[in-house]
Amino acid sequence: MASADTFAVVFNKLRPLLSAFAPHLQCTADTSDNYWLDTHHVMKNKKPLFFGAVQIKQRYVSYHLMPVYVFPALLDEISAPLKSRMQGKSCFQFSQIDEPLFTELQTLTEAGFLRYREAGYV
Repeated sequence: MASADTFAVVFNKLRPLLSAFAPHLQCTADTSDNYWLDTHHVMKNKKPLFFGAVQIKQRYVSYHLMPVYVFPALLDEISAPLKSRMQGKSCFQFSQIDEPLFTELQTLTEAGFLRYREAGYV
């Protein structure tokens, strides 16, 4: 099982994938184990539309990317190794650094942001 130090390293590698979009979004959490971004788009339930988060959990680091839930076609081109990291419809789990998958996740995050922008959410 990976250590808390390893999870912190993974978290710090994943956080910039989201923070690159922070100037266009609303940061609602920014701690050493939780980084959360919402859009400024308010939904029918009066809450902002979620964009993404990186969180250190007990057994892994989770990378949530809501655009892949809202627009599932974004997942059509992802690799099998990245797909195998999915838990649920919009969460990817990592317990160690995986540069090729992080690069792919960065591309997916960029595509998700652009799709949100096209839809008028950002």
